[in-house]
Amino acid sequence: MTTPFDVPSTLPYALPPFEEVRLEHYRPAFDAGMAEQRAEVDAIATNPDAPTLENTLVALERSGQLLARVSYVFFTLSSADSSPELHDLEAEVSPLLAAHRDAITLDSRLYDRVRAVLDGAEAAGLAGEDLRLVQRTATEMTLAGAGLDDAGKERLTAINQELSTLTTTFERNLLEDTNDLAVHVTDEASLLGLDDGAKSAAAGAAADRGLDGWLITLPLYTGHPWLASLADRDLRERVMRASLSRGRRGNEHDNREVLLRIVRLRAERAELLGFPNHAAVVTADETAGTPEAVDGLLSSLVGAAAANADDERAVRSRTVGFDVEAWDWAYATEILRGEQFAADSTAMRPYLEADRVLHDGVFFAATALYGLKFAERPDLHGYNADVRVFEVTDEDDAPVGLYLLDLYTRDGKRGGAWMNPVVEQSALFGTLPVVVNNLNVAKPAAGSPTLLIQDEVETLFHEFGHALHGLIARTTYPRFSGTNVERDFVEFPSQVNEMWVSWPEVLANYAKHHETGESMPPELVLGLSDSAGFNEGFSTTEYLAAALLDQAWHRLSAAEAAAVTDVEAFERQALADAGIDVVAVPPRYSSTYFAHTFSGGYDAGYYGYIWSEVLDADTVEWFRDHGGLDRAAGRRFATMLLGVGGSKDPIEAFREFRGRDAEVGPLLRRRGLE
Repeated sequence: MTTPFDVPSTLPYALPPFEEVRLEHYRPAFDAGMAEQRAEVDAIATNPDAPTLENTLVALERSGQLLARVSYVFFTLSSADSSPELHDLEAEVSPLLAAHRDAITLDSRLYDRVRAVLDGAEAAGLAGEDLRLVQRTATEMTLAGAGLDDAGKERLTAINQELSTLTTTFERNLLEDTNDLAVHVTDEASLLGLDDGAKSAAAGAAADRGLDGWLITLPLYTGHPWLASLADRDLRERVMRASLSRGRRGNEHDNREVLLRIVRLRAERAELLGFPNHAAVVTADETAGTPEAVDGLLSSLVGAAAANADDERAVRSRTVGFDVEAWDWAYATEILRGEQFAADSTAMRPYLEADRVLHDGVFFAATALYGLKFAERPDLHGYNADVRVFEVTDEDDAPVGLYLLDLYTRDGKRGGAWMNPVVEQSALFGTLPVVVNNLNVAKPAAGSPTLLIQDEVETLFHEFGHALHGLIARTTYPRFSGTNVERDFVEFPSQVNEMWVSWPEVLANYAKHHETGESMPPELVLGLSDSAGFNEGFSTTEYLAAALLDQAWHRLSAAEAAAVTDVEAFERQALADAGIDVVAVPPRYSSTYFAHTFSGGYDAGYYGYIWSEVLDADTVEWFRDHGGLDRAAGRRFATMLLGVGGSKDPIEAFREFRGRDAEVGPLLRRRGLE
C-alpha cells in the first residue's frame, strides 16, 4: 500500500500531511519502515571496510527515516487524539517495535564496530559532537545489553517486548478509567464557587458525552484545579476520591497487576544487565550517576518539607474551622491566600485569557530573550481542528521551525501536559524542528473565552520551555536534537522558562481583562508576587512523595519485586519509611495512575524535576543578576545551553554557562527549606 509516509513531506518544514493520514496507513508503513532499517543496519554491520565514524555511526544515524516519519505521527496521535482503533494498533505494534529496537541495539556485529570506533577515537582525532555520538551510542548499547550472551539477549528481548505491551496497557487503562470517573453534576447549586468560564467548560464536557448538567473531567495528577474554588465540600470529596481511585477499582481498567508485572520485569532486566535494581540502570546513564546520589538529594529535603506541610495544614484548619482533608486543602489555601495576599485565583482568571497569555506572555518573553517571532499559519494544519500552527523565525527573519499548540482536553487525549517533536532538527538531513505542546485545559462553550487559572499559565510557560529547547537547538545528528538530553536534565530549560510568568514586564503585558483590556489590579499583582513560596510545604511534599514512590518501586531487587503482591500496602509502607506520609497531602501521582513512571518514560527518573530545579533556581538568580528579560542574557543562555541540545555533556555546558557548578542554596530558599 502506498502511504503518506513513503517519502518526506513536501509541506513547509516537512510538516507531516496529517489530513492525508488514515488508520490503514500506519501498519504498512511500520512494516516497511522496520524492514528498511533492518536492511540498512545489516549493511552497516557487514561492511567489510574498517569501522569509521562515517561508515558506522553516521550511517546508523541516517538509517530508519521511513520508520521515524510514521512513528512521530503515530505516537503524537496515540497520545493526543487517539481512538479505540488506534489504541488497538498501538498494542499490536509496540512489541514489534521493541523487538526491532533490540535487534539493532543487541547486534553484536554492530556493537563491535561501535566499540572499535570508540577505541580509535583519539587516534582518529574525533572531538565535539562526533566524539559524543560515539560515546553515547556505545554507552546506550552497553546498558541495553549488547554485551550479553545469546541466551541473555533472548531473555532481554522477551522482557522488552512484554514491557512495551504492559506500558501501553497501563496508559490505555488509565485513560479509560479517567474518562469513566469524570464526576457528573446535575445540581448547579453544588457548583457554587466556579466562575462562568469553568461552568461553561463543564457543561460543554457533559454535552460532548450526551449528558445533561455538568461534567468535571479529571487531570492526570491527584486532585483537580477546581478544588480551589468549589464551596461544596461533598462535591470536593467526590472529585478527590474519584481521582485517587483511578486504576484500582477492580474493573477491566485496574492497573495493579499490570504495575506489579512491570516492576518485576524491570527488576529482572536490571539483574540480567548486572545491576542491583532498575534505578541503578537508569541513573547510570543520567547526570545523577547512582540511586544513592538521588536519595541524597530527596532525603535531605523530606524533613523540612513534611514539617512545613504539617504547619500549613494546621493554619488551614484554623482558617476554615475544621480539620482539613486532602479535598479541602486547595479550597482552604485559596481562602488563606486571599486573606494574606489578596491573590484570589477566581478574581485573577478574567485577566488570564489564553490567547493573550500565549501572544503577550509566552511569545513576548521569547521574543525579548531570544529574538524569536511567531506568525500563525492557518494554511497549515495539525492532527485535530483545535491544533494551531505557528511559524517561528529569528530576528533576521530566517526560518527557525514550526510550533504547534494543542491546548484543550478531549476524551482521546491522555492527561497532563507535554512537548514532543514531529520533525527533529538535524544538519545531517537539513531539517528544521517541528514541535508540539499539549495541555489539557477545559474547553469552554463556543463563543466563550478560554480563561486560565494560574497553574495552567505556569504549565503553558513550562511546556513552552521544552518547545524552546526543541526550536533553538542546532545539532548535526538527530540523536542530539532539542530535548534529546539526559532525562534528569531535560526539565531544566522548561523550569527556567517558568520564571517569566510573574516577571513584572511580562505579567504586565499579558494580564489584561478579557473584556475591558484593563490591567490586572495592583493588589492582585502584588499578591501574586508576594505569595511566592506560599504553600511550598504542600507542593514540595506531594512532589517528593511521588519521586520517592518511583524510587521505591524501582530500587527493588528481582527477588524483592516478586514478593510484593499488594500495591496499596507497598505504597503506604514506602511513604512511611521515607517519612513523607503527611496527612491530607497525597502523592502528586499515586502508583496506579503514575503515568510518568509506568508508561511515560520517567521510570526511576521522576526525581529529575527537582534534580533539574537545582540548576534552574541557580540560573534564575543568574538572570536576575544579568538584567532579567534581556537580549544579551537570553543570547548567552540560548547559545550555551539551549542551542547545544544533547551534543554536549549537560553539566559541562551548565558549568561553562554559569562559571561554576550549581549551588543548592537558591532551591532551598525558593521552597522554604533552609
